[in-house]
Amino acid sequence: MSRRLPPLNGLRAFEAAARHLSFTRAAEELHVTQAAISHQIKSLEAQLGLMLFQRRNRRLILTEPGQTLLPAFTGAFDALETAIQSVQRRDRAGILTVATMDSIAAVWLLPRLVDFRTKHPEIDIRLATSDTNVDYDRLGIDIGIRYGRGGWEGLRVERMMQEDVFPVCAPALLESGPPLRVPDDLRRHTLIHEDLIEDWPMWLAAAGVTGINPDRGFGFVHGNHVLQAALAGVGIALGRGVLVADALEQGTLIKPFDLALPASYAYYVVSTAAAADRPKVRAFREWAMTQAAETMRRMHSTKE
Repeated sequence: MSRRLPPLNGLRAFEAAARHLSFTRAAEELHVTQAAISHQIKSLEAQLGLMLFQRRNRRLILTEPGQTLLPAFTGAFDALETAIQSVQRRDRAGILTVATMDSIAAVWLLPRLVDFRTKHPEIDIRLATSDTNVDYDRLGIDIGIRYGRGGWEGLRVERMMQEDVFPVCAPALLESGPPLRVPDDLRRHTLIHEDLIEDWPMWLAAAGVTGINPDRGFGFVHGNHVLQAALAGVGIALGRGVLVADALEQGTLIKPFDLALPASYAYYVVSTAAAADRPKVRAFREWAMTQAAETMRRMHSTKE
């Protein structure tokens, strides 16, 4: 169905002028000049073939057609404003679906979500955890945290955190087990493995250690399981800086050696271009970047 309506600017000019009974106040409300209001109303009257205003004793009054049209126009604009505000509220609030890996969700993100909830009580977080990259549009993902080299096609990507990889263990392991003064002492300890580019053979080679079978010990797929095993005193793990930062600061893990390998991958905040500037997505991204900056600051201070 085709609607034969006058231009919106003319309708807005009439509604504001009729409500205020003043071209000047209508111009102030709509942020235009008084001359623009006068021109728009004259054009509207010409299109309708009706006089909408009269001037009597330097006062602006509505004609009978103007009085008839005003309530309908005001109601229509009020309904439009209400609908727009409702959509904006839903975009600022409601459910935010965040995709991320099991390890970063369990160790880094979940302990910090209370802070996000305090700052943004209107937003409800839903986590979709997976160690593989997922289709954000198909699954309705709003924003995600990925680990890799960046540059994912179709996504807006912002680097969050870079990390190093280095051995970590529970303090109790050294109290009850063999000493761990130099890297060669690792031959008397159990190694904990994760499927990383930077692995035990690479670290041992960088440390100049030979004669150790780097494949022995326990292996885990997820970084949070590696962390839990290290915390439980199972053995010595190659810790990823971001995942062990809190444990190192709390003293539940220690870093026995200074040698650290820069990780080939980094953490990124990612979202589709369509979702990136939505208020609740922007709120989470800004919060996550602030949290990441604090984590990086603490990791840097630990090195010193």
